[in-house]
Amino acid sequence: MRKLLLGPGWIRAAWMFVAFGAIGLGIVVLCRWSAGWYPLLLTEPCVLISLLVAAPLGFLAGLGAFDYWTNYVLGKPTPAHEDHSGHGAKSWKDYFRVNTDHKVIGVQYLVTTVIFFLIGGMLALLVRAELARPETDYFGPQTYNSLFSVHASLMIFLFIIPAFAGLANFVVPLMLGAADMAFPRLNALSFWLLPIAGVMMVSSFIVGAFAGGWTGYATLNSTHQPIGAIFFNQGVQWAGASSIMTALNFLVTIITMRAPGMTFWRMPLLVWANFTTSLLVVIATPFIAGSQFFSMFDHVMHTAFFTPVGGGYPLGYQHIFWFYSHPAVYIMMLPGFGIMSEVISTFSRKPIFGYRLMALSLMAIVVLGFSVWAHHMFTSGMSSWLRDPMMITTLLIAVPTGIKIFSWLATMWEGKLHFNTPMLFALGFLSMFVIGGLSGVMLGAVPIDISVTDSYFIVAHIHYVLFGGSVFTIFAGIYYWFPKMTGRMYDERLGKLHFWLTFVGFNLTFFPMHIVGTEGMQRRVENYTGNFGGLNMFISLASFGLGCSVLVFLYNMITSWRFGEIAPGNPWRAMTLEWLVSSPPPTFNFDEIPQVVGSPYEYGVVGAQHAILAPSKVPELEEVHT
Repeated sequence: MRKLLLGPGWIRAAWMFVAFGAIGLGIVVLCRWSAGWYPLLLTEPCVLISLLVAAPLGFLAGLGAFDYWTNYVLGKPTPAHEDHSGHGAKSWKDYFRVNTDHKVIGVQYLVTTVIFFLIGGMLALLVRAELARPETDYFGPQTYNSLFSVHASLMIFLFIIPAFAGLANFVVPLMLGAADMAFPRLNALSFWLLPIAGVMMVSSFIVGAFAGGWTGYATLNSTHQPIGAIFFNQGVQWAGASSIMTALNFLVTIITMRAPGMTFWRMPLLVWANFTTSLLVVIATPFIAGSQFFSMFDHVMHTAFFTPVGGGYPLGYQHIFWFYSHPAVYIMMLPGFGIMSEVISTFSRKPIFGYRLMALSLMAIVVLGFSVWAHHMFTSGMSSWLRDPMMITTLLIAVPTGIKIFSWLATMWEGKLHFNTPMLFALGFLSMFVIGGLSGVMLGAVPIDISVTDSYFIVAHIHYVLFGGSVFTIFAGIYYWFPKMTGRMYDERLGKLHFWLTFVGFNLTFFPMHIVGTEGMQRRVENYTGNFGGLNMFISLASFGLGCSVLVFLYNMITSWRFGEIAPGNPWRAMTLEWLVSSPPPTFNFDEIPQVVGSPYEYGVVGAQHAILAPSKVPELEEVHT
């Protein structure tokens, strides 16, 4: 019983969650009593410190996330469960504890993010149910705004960004020839911050969800929203801390743990993509953390960082927020670019066209990404002289992105194309992202942006970029590495069915939004004039069809993981390092250190190899029927 209560795990996490929450509440009461502030149990500071800060720390401590560091600081020997004897997954239970294996953590990320993807999707369907008819049917303005605010926050902070982190967690160390990430315990901790952030955002409905959009603009969110706004502030903080920890881990891993012979110019483009994404995360995420802290202080402590009455500067929030959030668009895109390079090259059986320029264009996007933030603020009342330079840089950043589009097209040109499910999602991404990119170039022009701002044209644009772009690449990556992760093959027919249902449902849902947007339908309003009723009913019906497509994906993943055909080590005949080992890989990835001897994309070159293992250990290439 003592071991059950005091050993790391869910039971200790439960009582420590309660205990730390009580300690946090006591600290608030003691501080308010000593300062002579009454009432002692004021709701907002009590909820913030007790429920949103102290209690989650107790949960993490109880789960065992800090055990190794705590014993190190106290001078105690390493606990038995921290000596790597529990590294890896021997049963399904190992996915529900603190695990230092990057492959287990990658799967934990992906499963968790899919759960929040489903929750966010259901909230979107509730939004579309309300918009099916012009009048208010189911939800009032505040509830309606809460639905799309939590939907967008979950999709961005709890699905797209961490789903890419999950795929990279599994694949990048294998691609580098490393045994694990540089900091395995930090990697484990960074994952467990994520469900905390997601639960905070979803549970905000209990106390009055935030309804200021995923942007959380001040002063709307900082002074005019219910207590759920604090849940948003803290949820972003926990998710941001997870992102920063993961990014630092990737940077150190990529810089210091490459296999012998793997120079930067021999790295797969997925590794390049995660290297540049990590730079963006480390540089930009502290800015959104600062904006959320200031907004939260205005809400809880009645400061005036963004409140004009107290001398605050409301536009300051938007400048800080978008200085992070436009680079965040590339945080949500660059890993997908890396996935596309792997998938398109493999299924075209051709080397990547312009490999070095592709890598350099990633670095160009990192630099230019910090110079375009104010194009989100053309109608905000900012200084008018800022519009022209921001318009120019917005149009300029299309150049490195265009380089990538043409490089992928050139890679496929005269290739031996194989239209497996990952390749279908890659082609879907190319077409959808081009549409989103073209509408982005339009919005970079000041006159057009002013005309369609806050309309459904903006909603269409962001979904063509983030769903047609990011989500399509996430699906491509999941299907591509599913055999490596699970040791099983997915059902190809169901995979293709999922693609076509998604592709058609997506376009039927979001393309008409361009039309209603240019005709003047405003976003973030639950009712509208009757002339938009026909198209909105069509959009709502299509959105439910799009939602049903996810059921095919779930069924395919679950049944294939359990009953799918045993996967060979390299079902796609790919050249990168992760395909040199078994499916799933050994616990510590490689029995011997690989030696990198060439490019990762030399398809069609006789005798070309990216890497070799010890001569007696080189696996024979399995016969693959395509």
